Amino acid sequence: MNDLSLAWRNIWRHPRRSILTMMAIGFAAMLLVFMLSFQFGSYESMINASVKLATGHLQVQGKGYNTKPEMRNVVPTPKAIMDKLSKTQGVDSVTPRAQTFVLASSDTRIRGVLVTGVDPEREKEVFTIPSLIRNGDYLSDKAPNTVIVGALLAKRLNTGVGKELTLLGQSFDGSIAATVVTVRGIFKSGIDAVDRAAIQMLLTDFDDLFVMNGAVHTVVAIIDELSQTAPLKAALEKDPLLKPLAVLDWIDLTPGLKQSIQMDLVGGIIMYGILIIVVAFSILNTFLMAVFERTREFGVMMAIGTTPRRLVKVMLMESMFMTGVGILAGMVTGALLTVYFSHAGISMGGATDLMAQYGMSGRLYPRLSLLSLLVGPTIIGVVTFLTALFPALKIPHLKPVDAMKAV
Repeated sequence: MNDLSLAWRNIWRHPRRSILTMMAIGFAAMLLVFMLSFQFGSYESMINASVKLATGHLQVQGKGYNTKPEMRNVVPTPKAIMDKLSKTQGVDSVTPRAQTFVLASSDTRIRGVLVTGVDPEREKEVFTIPSLIRNGDYLSDKAPNTVIVGALLAKRLNTGVGKELTLLGQSFDGSIAATVVTVRGIFKSGIDAVDRAAIQMLLTDFDDLFVMNGAVHTVVAIIDELSQTAPLKAALEKDPLLKPLAVLDWIDLTPGLKQSIQMDLVGGIIMYGILIIVVAFSILNTFLMAVFERTREFGVMMAIGTTPRRLVKVMLMESMFMTGVGILAGMVTGALLTVYFSHAGISMGGATDLMAQYGMSGRLYPRLSLLSLLVGPTIIGVVTFLTALFPALKIPHLKPVDAMKAV
């Protein structure tokens, strides 16, 4: 009888124990596949919601503008940049933006704010703020000299829809820029930093007020697939048209978001590590019991000429058979579960309203990938092999005479 057949038959000498061990391994593999897929899917949803609220997946800016947003550091020919991005495969939509800090005053109060000039039609394709209007309406080309303001800012300025605000700042050429605008709408993004200091106005009004002469500060792009962002950034950086400018992705624009994801991932890794340790102890218990129960058998086999190396090999084969069956079953089950919920989604229950404030739906969708399918089961396979190796290596230290006396 060859070693493979012997190892397979030995597994079923105690079928209940072997099945329970394989089920434990399978459950751990299934849980890791599903939870990693859910975690990666939720990260993608969070990133997409965040970038559609403020930054976009990619931005083209003047060099150094991201760290030092000076009024005169502009993209001088935004139309050419937008045409280039629009024709780039993988880019879903683009929009220009210009922004600067001004003083905004109502009848009784004054605040420093960030005013952004936008193209309202393009803005609706790129960002979620147009859908977050709580009072009034969003900007329209048919309603010049109007603005929308964040809900907290409206409260601080003691203003509302239909009321006037005075804006005072510095134009591109260094002259004083001042105008009176009417509040057309109030939005609530759920992010205090945005809601307490943001005003949007028509890009045409911004251009006239601040004497931009058609220049903007950023050209924002939304990408079809999040995974395409890095390759597209690398390709655009090599384009001669964009070389005088800076191409930034969401990681450059919102480093805090990446850090939050990394911190959450560390917490997940700790939880998964605990799960794998529990499975490892299950395997360790199974094979320690096997060595103790079969000590007499090993003594007899060594007495008739079976080498300790062969016995260790058979024991490890038993481990790999059980681990392989468990991991395969867990991967298939985890993949099927993930595929189902990737279409049906997982309801967040009471968190639905909170998520809606950030432009996210009330359901999260796991995303099955090669990484989420393989990384967990691979780690389980390596850990269980090393765990089974410990009791198996006790076999060479057995003395045939003493081993045959074992009860």
